[in-house]
Amino acid sequence: MQLTVEEIAVTTKAQIRKLEIILPVLDKRLGLQNSQIKWNVKLIHNKDLLATIHLLVAMVRCFEPGLDLPAGVKVKVVIVEVTKDGMKSEEQTEVLTEESNAGSDSHSNTEGEDPIEKLLKLEAHKVNTVKKAIVHFVNQQMSTLGLQVTDMDSQFADGVILLLLIGQLEGFFVPLCDFYLTPVNQSEMLHNVTLALDLLNDIGVLLSSVDPQDIVSQDITATFKILYSLFKKHKGRGERGQTQEEEISNRK
Repeated sequence: MQLTVEEIAVTTKAQIRKLEIILPVLDKRLGLQNSQIKWNVKLIHNKDLLATIHLLVAMVRCFEPGLDLPAGVKVKVVIVEVTKDGMKSEEQTEVLTEESNAGSDSHSNTEGEDPIEKLLKLEAHKVNTVKKAIVHFVNQQMSTLGLQVTDMDSQFADGVILLLLIGQLEGFFVPLCDFYLTPVNQSEMLHNVTLALDLLNDIGVLLSSVDPQDIVSQDITATFKILYSLFKKHKGRGERGQTQEEEISNRK
């Protein structure tokens, strides 16, 4: 979305005016029914925590559907009303996210569908945005080894960059004698990828639905699942010591 609004709104009047422009457009983009919108300009401007959380959850579901939100999140809300006879309070339960098996949630995709498969069904520009973020993340780790990924769909098929990436991220050395640094056939590529999946399983990145042959065959969904799992686990990390740099350099 691109709107013409004041970049910095200092006064209360300017802030409210800015929200009055942004929120209706955002609500329309979110595609919600009026009964589903639990925020408004006044609540957001007053920093109402519950309204803000509802808005953020709706934005995540719309713009980052691959991001797993905890299901069945509820909070107890105490509503206090001042009357002429004193104060009256009422406790209510507010649902922030539906139960995972709820079929009525208009923002839930098909129950049980893999989040990566759902992500790949989005518009091409959204998929490409995620791909670019992952490739940038991978290249940050690979740069000191003199390696660069330009094609996420094919460069992981032989398992070499995948193994080196796992070693860099997890801070351990993958002995070069355990895999083929320059695989020349499908069998050697399959060996590398199988080893990579075993390592991922050992570090708690469980990908039971991914078969090594899928990666070798350049199945983009399978490749995406692996890289996205690593990306989610390690995004925002600082650079570590490069555990394989010297050994790779010696083999060049």
